[in-house]
Amino acid sequence: MIKKSLLAIVLILIGKISDSPNFEPYTQKIPGTEVHFDLVPIPAGTFQMGSSTSPFPDEKPAHNVKIDAFWMGTHEVTWDIFEMFLDKNYEIALSEQDISQLVDGLSRPSIPYLDMTFGMGKEGKPAVGMTQYGAIQFCHWLYLKTGIFYRLPTEAEWEYAARAGTESTYFFGEDSSLLEEYAWTKENTAESTQKVGTKKPNPWGLYDIYGNVMEWTSDQYDTDFYQNSPGKNPTNPSTKLYPRVIRGGSFKHTAEEISSSRRFASDPKWKQIDPQIPKSQWWFPEAPFLGIRLVRPLLPPSPEEIKAYYSKEPISDY
Repeated sequence: MIKKSLLAIVLILIGKISDSPNFEPYTQKIPGTEVHFDLVPIPAGTFQMGSSTSPFPDEKPAHNVKIDAFWMGTHEVTWDIFEMFLDKNYEIALSEQDISQLVDGLSRPSIPYLDMTFGMGKEGKPAVGMTQYGAIQFCHWLYLKTGIFYRLPTEAEWEYAARAGTESTYFFGEDSSLLEEYAWTKENTAESTQKVGTKKPNPWGLYDIYGNVMEWTSDQYDTDFYQNSPGKNPTNPSTKLYPRVIRGGSFKHTAEEISSSRRFASDPKWKQIDPQIPKSQWWFPEAPFLGIRLVRPLLPPSPEEIKAYYSKEPISDY
């Protein structure tokens, strides 16, 4: 009886494994178009999150964190993809097939009254200026298009992926002068975004993980969170509109302002010139340095959890 039970368990596990996608790099195509983006596998593991030597107290204490496996986008999401979500007519023009009713009924961003490229251009460049809510709704659009659950990384996942198995300030060591080989920063740009993937990647194949644009995470920013952070897949779900965690630095930051452990927070000042009352739930009209990078967990959540992630109501911003 015991042997039969064990065999049954083994067969169930084998079945689950065989039903799982191969944990390898892959290209995600947007159905009905030639538009696509690439993802690489980020293996499960344990790392030291934060920095005991950082001058920034919110990075302390350094602490052990265990992370489950996931895929991460090799590049920041570009306008080539985000524009399809933003503009239904643009999506229809690119698509070789009709848009499904589910996608057609999706809430999309209000077309911004400003040029949200801020004159920096679109082709091959990261999409910028969206709120966290807007970033999550882009993930929802992508889910309806592909049937695959994509989301924002947690703060811990982002740092784990950026470090790529290293414990130094940067994934390439401690010498900030080498950052120009890997990142677009204040030192080597004319205060503008650059085409993604034109610098060297980190050891796990992630381009522009530092610089170019800052990247949303899904967590609330709390200066003291590390003191109480759980040891496995820590999250700090957003319950307030401000502040929320952003990572990576941008073309506006110097090399000394960027590191694998550096934490940034969203700021209501990024909506100062927004004339709407309440202010837009979709756009930060003064954040040309803020974008997104996607994550896909190896083990997807339940349908109920997916629905809860995408259907969370935005908080009014007065």
